[in-house]
Amino acid sequence: MEALVKDRPGPGASLAKVPVPVCGRDEVLIRVQASSICGTDLHIYNWDEWARNTVAVPNVFGHEYAGVVEQVGSEVTNVKPGDYVTSEGHFVCGVCRACRTGNAHVCTRTRSFGITVPGCFAEYTVVPASHVIHNHPDLPLKTACLQDPLGNAVHTVLAGSIVGKSVAIVGAGPIGLMAIAVAKACGAGTIFAVDVNGYRLKLAKQMGADIVLNSLENPDFADPIRSLTDGEGVEVLLEMSGHPGAIREALSAVANAGRVSLLGIPTKEVPINLAQSIIFKGLRVEGITGRRMYDTWYQMKGLLDSGRIDLQPLVTHTFKLEQYEEAFELVRSGQCGKVVFLHEG
Repeated sequence: MEALVKDRPGPGASLAKVPVPVCGRDEVLIRVQASSICGTDLHIYNWDEWARNTVAVPNVFGHEYAGVVEQVGSEVTNVKPGDYVTSEGHFVCGVCRACRTGNAHVCTRTRSFGITVPGCFAEYTVVPASHVIHNHPDLPLKTACLQDPLGNAVHTVLAGSIVGKSVAIVGAGPIGLMAIAVAKACGAGTIFAVDVNGYRLKLAKQMGADIVLNSLENPDFADPIRSLTDGEGVEVLLEMSGHPGAIREALSAVANAGRVSLLGIPTKEVPINLAQSIIFKGLRVEGITGRRMYDTWYQMKGLLDSGRIDLQPLVTHTFKLEQYEEAFELVRSGQCGKVVFLHEG
């Protein structure tokens, strides 16, 4: 089959012919119909320090997809050929303390689809049957392949109370944009979106942000946020950028006793005055990683299947897999929303 392969250490990737993966007795073989580029894939493509320390090579990468089941293993009972599906991408051990206490998303033995095991930038992929998520038949393909990152947004937004609360989403990349739609659908009050990218801020308005702030033009963005919240600051901060300066400024924009959910991953240490920024303000701060398995998936399906969120405006560009160089260059530029590969038709 044809696949996009990280064939060696270093920048770039190669379109290559590789064997169709073999379906084990408790696995399913899926014909990939659509996949999407994640920020993680860009890290792998660029081969930055994180990728050098984390990613297996050679390997088919990509981890956001949707497709149709082609074959099932002899012990599989929950999936059948022809099912329209996607899947959870964290392969966890199932027996550690985290897994046994409902926190499998932070299992220390996790293997990651498209990062340390073969992924979905290919004609076919194989996953454990237990990880399969069935899609509603009416769910558009270009939305179905976005559920992995949507789960990150849902986890971040719903990590605490959101109804009626003022919210600042710092970092309007694809997951931040999804978080805007989720917060809106779940009854948030005023939603602020902060980013340096004018293109993404326009998308933020489309996704439901009430007020957008360009932090390149307004690096002290906490000031306008406080002035628009009666001098108190927002009740909920969803930090998606990972930028050290943005994180410090965002903490300044949070009201006392507010909730902070951190999803953005800094590339270096972030100096913070803990006493002034967190302790004396009584903030509740939580790190967010992946999706809660599988609570977040059911929340996400409820939002999608009810029509309460629409992600189609977020998909701004589509490509064929062989156009991968153009697609990755576009993602690198930031002048896009979500970029999707259509594998068929």
